[in-house]
Amino acid sequence: MNLDRNVSIRLRLSLIWINRTGPILPSLDATLKPTAIQEPSTMPGIDDLIPSAVQIRKEAALREAEKAEEYARLAAAAEAEKRALVERLNRPSGKTEEEKIQLASTVIQRAVRNGLTEVQVYRFPNSQCTDRGRAINQQEKGWENTLTGIPKEIYQLWSDYLKPRGYRISYQIVEFPGGMPGDIAITIAWGD
Repeated sequence: MNLDRNVSIRLRLSLIWINRTGPILPSLDATLKPTAIQEPSTMPGIDDLIPSAVQIRKEAALREAEKAEEYARLAAAAEAEKRALVERLNRPSGKTEEEKIQLASTVIQRAVRNGLTEVQVYRFPNSQCTDRGRAINQQEKGWENTLTGIPKEIYQLWSDYLKPRGYRISYQIVEFPGGMPGDIAITIAWGD
């Protein structure tokens, strides 16, 4: 019985809707009012909304080129800084013998106070050696003749002042980037 009643109500609403003379449901009537339709000329076109794949690839390539340019600029600046450092290391330190001895004394005394029997006093790129550290790596006799700049000064200071007092010195490759000799460390030792 309820089913027949629901069908009857729906049928009457449908007939009223078709033969309507006034608003049946105000809320429904408001939603059925026509809205302004934009003219096709003012609506954005698909080309404005979705760029072509070619255009996107060009933009991506430009961004990649900008990144590569920035990387190249930073790499060039780092390389220039490294060249300046190596050039500075190739030159004499400009310190007097007294200043060098005082500096060595300070470094050694600090290490002794900390309970050490050796101390790394300097680290430098292999380019400071005339053979890029090959003789040091092979422990060849006369390796000290390949030294230049500050590493050579440190060796000379050790030879003149520290060796006679029982100190030892070692120059050792401490890094092997790509399997090749890299940085070299200078260590002064006094323990057994």
